[in-house]
Amino acid sequence: MSDKKGVSRSQGRNNKKDGFIVQAGILAAASIICRIIGLLYRGPLTGIIGDEGNGYYSTAYNIYTIVLLVSSYSIPSAIAKVLAQKLALKEYHNAQRIFKCALVYVMVVGAAASLVLFLWAPFFVMGNSIPVLRVFAPTIFFYGILGVLRGYFQAHRTMMQTSVSQILEQILNAAVSLGAAHLLVQAAVSSEADAGTQAMYGAIGSALGTGSGVLAALLFMVAIYLTNRKMINRRITYDRTENIESYGDIFKLMMAVVTPFILSTCIYNLTTALNQTVYLNMMVSFKEMDKVAATTEIGIFSTKAVTISNIPIALASAMSSAIVPTISATYAQGSVKQTKKKIAYAIKVTMLISIPAAVGIGILARPVMMVLFPQLDSLVLASRLLIGMAATVVFYGLSTLTNAVLQGIGKVNTPVINAVLAIGIQTAVLVPLLYYTDWGVYSVMAATVLYSIVMCILNNIFMRKYLGYKQEIDRTFIRPLFCSVLMGTAAYGVYEGMEYLLEMFMASAYFINLIAFSAAAFVGILLYFVLVIKLKAVKEADLKGLPKGRAAVKLAKKMRLL
Repeated sequence: MSDKKGVSRSQGRNNKKDGFIVQAGILAAASIICRIIGLLYRGPLTGIIGDEGNGYYSTAYNIYTIVLLVSSYSIPSAIAKVLAQKLALKEYHNAQRIFKCALVYVMVVGAAASLVLFLWAPFFVMGNSIPVLRVFAPTIFFYGILGVLRGYFQAHRTMMQTSVSQILEQILNAAVSLGAAHLLVQAAVSSEADAGTQAMYGAIGSALGTGSGVLAALLFMVAIYLTNRKMINRRITYDRTENIESYGDIFKLMMAVVTPFILSTCIYNLTTALNQTVYLNMMVSFKEMDKVAATTEIGIFSTKAVTISNIPIALASAMSSAIVPTISATYAQGSVKQTKKKIAYAIKVTMLISIPAAVGIGILARPVMMVLFPQLDSLVLASRLLIGMAATVVFYGLSTLTNAVLQGIGKVNTPVINAVLAIGIQTAVLVPLLYYTDWGVYSVMAATVLYSIVMCILNNIFMRKYLGYKQEIDRTFIRPLFCSVLMGTAAYGVYEGMEYLLEMFMASAYFINLIAFSAAAFVGILLYFVLVIKLKAVKEADLKGLPKGRAAVKLAKKMRLL
């Protein structure tokens, strides 16, 4: 009995100390807020720059993302992993040296990447996307420094600074994107430029918004770091670590850790840019499709269907950021059992949101698309693409999380190998689909879904191999899926009924859809909340791990569900 109590107290101290689910919840809430802001401004922005402008923007943005992935994007997770290990051993002096080395690294690599992107833009994209890509170039340099600062605070297992900086970044992004796009399009109209040039200037305005957001977030993080500088220096002063690592050794360590992180993240996210390039080249060269039409079509896929499907994946991304330093620390201490418990808990919490989100997006694809992107010319295509992308919410959620687990336990090369295999398989399917069928952009959708499934399977195979980890199925997948199907059926019925009734009194198709969708979403969320608790798919502890989890627990108790 005393042993059990001791274990309980120990687990309590660990939970209090780690709190990685809570930190992931904070980061996930911020990520979801950011993506909602992104969706809210993408609709008006599309109204300003059109689907053609979206096409130029997404074409340039996808290449910018790849260069960013290679140079800077993986820095927060990589730095968090290395620093977390030093902080766990209370080697504060070495941790600060790693931080300084990381800053030097990203400044050099970021400057080089920005220069390459600016000078070689014509080699990466075509036509009106070239100046848009050049506007993106300086953002890479600033993002690298921002990434190091975010990774520094994540290593301390606090996500609040990163969360606030992300929201600030997105708000500035939205404001500047809309303002700059409007002003530049009006300038193009005043100079009597053609429609293509107007769309290009609008896309440039949107790219300026991205850079402005990153710069604002960077200034915020620098201010936070300077505020904490006295405490940081005090810890270094009292650090009694005898083995102070040389800067040369630290750079070697960083290259050994950062490089696999970069390769993994780059290849894992390469599928969007690769599929875009394959699609544009094959449709223009072999199917003799107009270049503007092809760019517009892939823009609808990238900026509408993919953007919406990425919103619930924010939880998995946040969980990944939170779990890397935690897994690194527990695994380094030899606690495999605790490591597996944290993995199971993270996957369960992620699936509690990802599964109903996937079902909801699939069933209400057209209403969702009409609320956020009400351009009637592309509504049918965008809605169908979103239905297909719904499955990626679950599979990308799982593969993103398991990527982080493998990196956290030191198997940093495994996700790289898995991503290479997955991208090879999906490309081997995409090319013949484009060549031999008339599926067009639906082929890209199918390849994306296939990639997410293959990554998910491969990561789970290796996680079992290295950790002996076996995933619990019933409460993690089956019960949430059953509740989600019931939720989706009810939500669809409410939507259809509300739409039928509102058409008798209202003329505006947009507001009819908005009201009917809002009612359906409210009923669906409430029903799912009741079902997962009644069917015991979720416990009180699981609820507390979700964004606003404590408020959800209070609500459940008021409703007498707990």
